[in-house]
Amino acid sequence: MWSSREAFENDACPVREELLGQMYRANENGLSQLVDSVSGDVRAMLALFCYRRAHLQPLALAVAATCDERDLIQAGGRAGSVLYALAHEKRSPRVSGYTQRKSITLSTAPLASFAPLDQETDVELDDQPAPDTTN
Repeated sequence: MWSSREAFENDACPVREELLGQMYRANENGLSQLVDSVSGDVRAMLALFCYRRAHLQPLALAVAATCDERDLIQAGGRAGSVLYALAHEKRSPRVSGYTQRKSITLSTAPLASFAPLDQETDVELDDQPAPDTTN
């Protein structure tokens, strides 16, 4: 396990990638069970790790909401304090911050399409006289 300073400086995920993937895909009930399986100090480092990535910020807030303020401040200093405040803001009871993940869309159209080169067009351009530039 990384120390908080090493994890923050090396930008390494403090949990196994498999566990992070399970947390990302979990619904709210499953997420709470997965988060409970991690110790408080590692949970704080995980919340800070996720918050530095835009697509994981809802997960970061959900994890930070389960952290002690002391653990978040110890792991991230002022950033940990801010994350604790964000995670404990009053939210609408019917809408969870974690369920508002931004969807990722991929293009289905070809990246570029080029018209076939026509050799006759090149020949026609070569046969035309050069424009008169003397004025």
